[in-house]
Amino acid sequence: MTVRYQLARPHRLSLETAAARAGLHPDLVRRFVALGLLDASRDVQGRLWFDENAPAALARIQRLRCGLSLNYAAIGVVLDLLERISRLETALQAAGRSGTGGNPPWT
Repeated sequence: MTVRYQLARPHRLSLETAAARAGLHPDLVRRFVALGLLDASRDVQGRLWFDENAPAALARIQRLRCGLSLNYAAIGVVLDLLERISRLETALQAAGRSGTGGNPPWT
């Protein structure tokens, strides 16, 4: 049996760090995770861990909530649509047929 070790720890943020970087209370971040608006992983002790881009995602959720007064269900729909648009734009660029006429994407 061969044991393999990672060369470096994966870059991830704790709940407190992600919340502090986004300027939010950790309980609100927990709520976003429970509602499925933000992805997180749990370790063996049950602590939440986030990607490095979690503060940006949290800021986007807050902008949608406060700026557009969307409820949490609508925020989930908007986030899914923005992700789909991003994937479609990436696929268009990879295919070499940028439908934007050389302009940067609108998102």
